Amino acid sequence: MADRPTQRGSGTNWRLIARALRHRNYRLFFGGQGISLIGTWMTRVATGWLVYRLTGSAFLLGLVSFAGQIPVLFLGPFAGVWVDRLNRHRVLVVTQILSMLQSFALAALALAGIITVPEVILLNLFQGAVNAFDMPARQAFVIEMVENHEDLGNAIALNSSLVNAARLIGPSVAGLLIAAFGEGYCFLVDGFSYMAVIASLLAMVVRARAIEHKRESVLAELRDGWNYVRGFQPISSILLLLSLISLVGMPYTTLMPIFAGKILHGGAHTLGFLMAAVGVGALMGAVTLAARKSVLGLGRVIPMTAAGFGASLVAFSMSRMLWLSLCLLVITGFCFMQQMASSNTILQTIVDNTKRGRVMSFYSISFQGVAPFGSLIAGVAASRIGAPHTLTIGGTICVCGAAAFALQLPNLRKLIRPIYMQIGILPELRAGIQTASVLQEPPEE
Repeated sequence: MADRPTQRGSGTNWRLIARALRHRNYRLFFGGQGISLIGTWMTRVATGWLVYRLTGSAFLLGLVSFAGQIPVLFLGPFAGVWVDRLNRHRVLVVTQILSMLQSFALAALALAGIITVPEVILLNLFQGAVNAFDMPARQAFVIEMVENHEDLGNAIALNSSLVNAARLIGPSVAGLLIAAFGEGYCFLVDGFSYMAVIASLLAMVVRARAIEHKRESVLAELRDGWNYVRGFQPISSILLLLSLISLVGMPYTTLMPIFAGKILHGGAHTLGFLMAAVGVGALMGAVTLAARKSVLGLGRVIPMTAAGFGASLVAFSMSRMLWLSLCLLVITGFCFMQQMASSNTILQTIVDNTKRGRVMSFYSISFQGVAPFGSLIAGVAASRIGAPHTLTIGGTICVCGAAAFALQLPNLRKLIRPIYMQIGILPELRAGIQTASVLQEPPEE
């Protein structure tokens, strides 16, 4: 987070954009996940359109999204403890199999023509429970796949690039598939796509991670993780801003069917184009981050892009022209991806490895555990004051949150600087640290 723009380690180098792919396990994960995520985005679009087609209700759109995300809030903290205790590779294999079964269940009900909103809610609750374990395991497993600490930020940015390349392809394909055949085929394709990531996980050769057998209870470890997050201001400040944006900003995705249908007078294909525009911007943001040589300078990226995200939402809420809405959503996607991935990279860099699973579970809660309340609130607000006004208010709050974070930035840099010095991220100290490591044994942790 220390912003040193004049340092040679804080800029970008496009030749380094794919350096994390040098690691075999990460290459396998990258390939399998790329296929699976396309199906995931198809299901997200198809679910929203299915509920909107069946009910036309903004409130039910919010409720379905709420159901899919609320389990993360309640199960996430406990999941983080277990992720620190268990083999993360095996956890991911199990969660991907369960997610595949959920998609096939949606497909069977939809293709049979008997699916109802309560069934969608129940299946979304199940998927949310799976995600509560999958997300912290996935985040914590990155360091085991790349091993080299210097490639961690690049791996996170490449993964974000992958997510958003899928966001670009998945919604577009979903819009065409829904228009031609219906939502059920999107769910079916998603179910089969999970086979790719499951196969890639099984093909990995993972060095066994030393797992300390804890005598403490789960609640005691959970309290220990919470005290660590709360007591270290850089982590707590990053998570608070991410929580705010998830609460008041991210519900724009829940309201997107309303903008596609009522505001812009389009159909399922319009919804696909809008979601794809977000993907274009997010992909650009992730690729730009992947080309960075260091985490230095990411501190100021967080408030700048958080403010840009909020401002673009306000502008989008006022647009009544498709081409302008698409352009604004490109900016929205770019800013949100930069803010989220920068936050993730800094957290992964500064966190104590023994608490990585728990910290990343709180990250997941900030990102998805808080979002269901935003979706529910947005659904209620949109039914009362309209989707455009709801989005305007949310975007404005995001800008205010970004300004508050910017005021804390100087103090956060001071707190993080010793960690960057210790692990050799600060360029001017790296050579000295490497020399010192030859002359003495590393200190015990």
